[in-house]
Formats: sequence, structure tokens, C-alpha cells
Amino acid sequence: MVSLDTFLFSLSRIFCTPFAVYIQIQGCLICLLLALGWALASYVRNREIKQMKDAMKNGNSLSFLCHDVNELEHSYQVNLPRVTVVMPLKGFGEHNLHNWRSQITSLYGGPLEFLFVVESTDDPAYHAISRLISEFEDDVDAKVIVAGLSTTCSQKIHNQLVGVEKMHKDSKYVLFLDDDVRIHPGSIGALTREMEKNPEIFIQTGYPLDLPSGSLGSYCIYEYHMPCSMGFATGGRTFFLWGGCMMMHADDFRQDRYSVVSGLKDGGYSDDMTLAAIAGAHKRLITSPPVAVFPHPLASDLNFGRYWNYLRKQTFVLESYTTNINWVMNRALFGVHCYLSWGFVAPFFMAAIHLAAAFRFYSKGVSLEEETYTSAGLPLVNFLAICTLVELLSMWNLTRIEVQLCNMLSPEAPQLSLATYNWCLVFVALLVDNFLYPLSAIKSHFSQSINWSGIWYYLKDGKIVKIERTERSKDMRPVFTDLGGKHLYGKKGMPARGSFLSSLSRSLAQWHQPKKFDN
Repeated sequence: MVSLDTFLFSLSRIFCTPFAVYIQIQGCLICLLLALGWALASYVRNREIKQMKDAMKNGNSLSFLCHDVNELEHSYQVNLPRVTVVMPLKGFGEHNLHNWRSQITSLYGGPLEFLFVVESTDDPAYHAISRLISEFEDDVDAKVIVAGLSTTCSQKIHNQLVGVEKMHKDSKYVLFLDDDVRIHPGSIGALTREMEKNPEIFIQTGYPLDLPSGSLGSYCIYEYHMPCSMGFATGGRTFFLWGGCMMMHADDFRQDRYSVVSGLKDGGYSDDMTLAAIAGAHKRLITSPPVAVFPHPLASDLNFGRYWNYLRKQTFVLESYTTNINWVMNRALFGVHCYLSWGFVAPFFMAAIHLAAAFRFYSKGVSLEEETYTSAGLPLVNFLAICTLVELLSMWNLTRIEVQLCNMLSPEAPQLSLATYNWCLVFVALLVDNFLYPLSAIKSHFSQSINWSGIWYYLKDGKIVKIERTERSKDMRPVFTDLGGKHLYGKKGMPARGSFLSSLSRSLAQWHQPKKFDN
């Protein structure tokens, strides 16, 4: 039988071969590229902070609303265009009231209406938002709309399209917001101002700043979003789109320009992926202003099982597409992301073997040959450690700057703090999330079905072909949403406390169940 020492030495020796060294150096380069991307994003966000501070020094104490104090004059505000905010709701959780209040108490000076769209009156969100609206009925133009069940697209898209149908006839812009994002008092004004400056903008978007609740699952969500955040911190043009914040021209929906309505309604699963594909196909402009970063508090009881469900939904969007070019792009993103994820994790596994071998051999005494091979791996370990430290410092710096920016944009709100972040858990989440992403993506590719808030969606040729709300969904539906921990069906059920392994085993069982359609 091979001893542990021999096994570790053999692995360490294998990991010193040219191909293994290439894999380890590649992992180090991935760390440095991420660090560079976050450094550039930090520069863009920090530039906005400096502009706000300069405006305050020049006497504009309301720079969190706009840099030019003249834009706050009545003569300017009275000419602002009408905006309709459409917010699809699902469930009610610990952060919703705070988030909704931040939205309906916006300091936008133009005509503004809020349309909160629910699937039915049985949704816990219906009564909660109705009570909130009643508190502000004399100050805010807001109403709740019951959309009914979706039949040709995801429930979220269905709610959005029903909201668009009900928006005011004079609305110039429509802003889609997720109900779990917290906006700033000047966010709607900032987005509208950019749309007015450049009519060529097709969509304006933003991105969330995750506020982990302390669990490993919440840090995995934070880590998953952070690499994407650099694509939104451009201060202008971007190719990325986040469905939690999208401002568009209302007439694009009224006239179905570029087939935005039909593209979403006809089998659409993901609103942002579908609209991003339309923008790419028609060469339309997507932008993300530097102030469009929004606090996103994660549920205090966000466990690992809920994180896995969220990751499944995120990888599943790569299976939806509108055109052949969109399919190619999704497949390329699928392959590159999986390769980079495991390319990031593999060097850490190799480094662990090198360290274990060095510890075992040096503690027991080794031959000259063994010491040569063991020592050869240690410089790679040191290089990886340095690159990882640089990466974490860059991530920390971007988070620090975004926390500061959010605090400046919402001076009246409870101040966010970087002290709540556990950077040891961030490092663990880096490894866990990148290891699991390819597994989730592969499962999504072969299953072609997903359970989203208790509703089963089935895809074929990139579009939803079947929506199932039968007993299967009722038996297996979650009691809470994944990130916000929102009650989906009232408070009759208790939160599921299943482990991540039990969640994976249930998913595996569902994967092997016979599909209910094969056409």
C-alpha cells in the first residue's frame, strides 16, 4: 500500500511538470487580471466621489442629487420628463419595506409614478405594499397592479409587461427596478439626466453592492457579483445589463421597437439577457453611470442551499437566447467562464499539495531528490499567495469605495460599514463559488428546466415552452426566495433548513427524473 508521504511526494512532483506549472501561473494571472479590473472600477467610482466633494466645497450641499446646483431650480425641475417606475414583486421579506421606502421617497423633481406589479392578491407582497402606499397616498402616485399568471414567459417579465401597459400615456421613460434593491434619493434623477443628454441611449443600468449577512452563502453571492461589477463601473458605455435597474424609452415598448415586447413575451426567461441580446443585434447603446451602484442587503438566514439555487438560476440564463449569434455568445461565455473558474481553483489545490508535501518531508527528513522536487513547488506557492493578496486588496478597495459612494449618495440612510465584511470568508467564497459554477452550468445545460420561486420553466431552443404550476411545484416549491429571504406564500410554512448537500441531492434526483415532454 502506498504511504501518504509517497502519495504527496508523487503529486507534488507531478505538479512541477511544465503543464502543471502553466496551470499554476495561469491561476496567478487570473488573480492579477481581476485585481486590475477592480482597480479600474475603483478609479471610476472614486472619480465620482471626488466630483461630489468638489461640488460640496463649492457650496452645493445637495451634490448627492446633482453636481450642478442650477438644476435644482424650479425653472429646470418643472420641465423634467415623466418617469414610470415598474417594479415586479414576489414575496415579502426582512428588507423589503426599507427598499420600497427608498424607492417611493425619491427626490426626483419631475412627474413620477410607481407601479407595483404582483402575480395575485395571495402574494404576501400585495398587502405589505398596499399598506405602505396608503401611508404616502397624498404624496406619491403609486398603485398596485395584479398581473395574473404568465403563460408564455417568466412571471417577472409578464409582470413587467403588464406594468408597461398600465403606465401613464405621457411617460417618456420607464424604469424597471427589482424589489430587493435600495436606490438613492437622486438615482432616478441621475438616470433621467443621462437619458436626456444622450437620446441614443437604449438602456441605462446599474449594479448592486451586496451586503453579506455573515453566512458563507451570502459571501458566495457577493463574490459571484464582484467580477461582474467591473463591467458596470465604466462610467459610460457597457455591454452588460442588470435586470435590477433598467431605464428605457417608454415609446420603445408602446411601438415595440426592435421587438422588445415580442422578444420578451415570446418565451423570454431573463429580462436583462433578452434585452442585452436585442441591444447587441441592433447595435443600440447601453450605459451605466458611475452613481448607479445600489446597496443590496442579503437575507440574514441565507444558507448554502439558497445560494446554490440562486447560482442555478444565474447559470440557467445562458441556456436562453433569441438569435443564433446570441446562442454562440452564450456558449462562448459558458465555456470561458467554466474554464476560468476551474483555472482559478486548480492552482490552490496544487498549492495545498505542495505545502502538505513540504511539511511532511521537512518534518521527517528527506532524500536530496525529494527535497529538490518539494522545494521546486514552493516558489509557485509563494507567487500564488502574493497574487491572491493583491487580488483581495483590490476587491477590498473597490468595496470600500463603493460603500463610501453609497453613503454619500444616501446621506439620510443608515451608513454602511466595511467593518462588517469578513475577508477570510471572502477568500473561502472565492474558491467555493468558482468550484461550483461549472457544476451548476453543466447541470443547467443538460436539465433545460429550472424552479424559480416555485414555478417550473422548461426551455427549448432558448425559449420557454412550458410553465408548470402543478403538484410537482407545490410539493417542491421553496418557502423563501434565495437572496432576500422573502416569504413566497405567506407565513404558513417554516424556513427550510436543509443543508447544501441535501439541496444538491434533491437537484440530482430531479435531474434524473423523466422529462414530461420530449418534443
